[in-house]
Amino acid sequence: MVHVLSSRILLRPTDPERSRAFYGEKLGLGVYREFGTGPERGTVYFLGGGFLEVAGRSETPPSPGMELWLQVADAAAAHDQLRQRGVEVLRPPQKEPWGLIEMWIADPDGIRICVVEVPADHPIRYRPGI
Repeated sequence: MVHVLSSRILLRPTDPERSRAFYGEKLGLGVYREFGTGPERGTVYFLGGGFLEVAGRSETPPSPGMELWLQVADAAAAHDQLRQRGVEVLRPPQKEPWGLIEMWIADPDGIRICVVEVPADHPIRYRPGI
């Protein structure tokens, strides 16, 4: 098995400036590092235990099958903050049959983003007997 030290998602948006404004300003992701100059410069954002690198440019949006999963402590608070920042909420937070609280938004290229809260009593956090 390869020992993975770090990982990141590489995103080649159709409009890098628009995507940087979305991830950096609207979502408020912290910057890990920046590199290069000009409109094609790269910005790497913290994603909890991973990273999102927005760099380069693509003539076409990413595959519709690509989605991001971002865990937050409080989905309702995230909903309020994102709406105040002008982020379109595709679906407000709701508890799913599998017990997670999920809200859906999309980035400027249409990448669907699940903003999820894991309740304290969910098996992801708590496993009786273990």
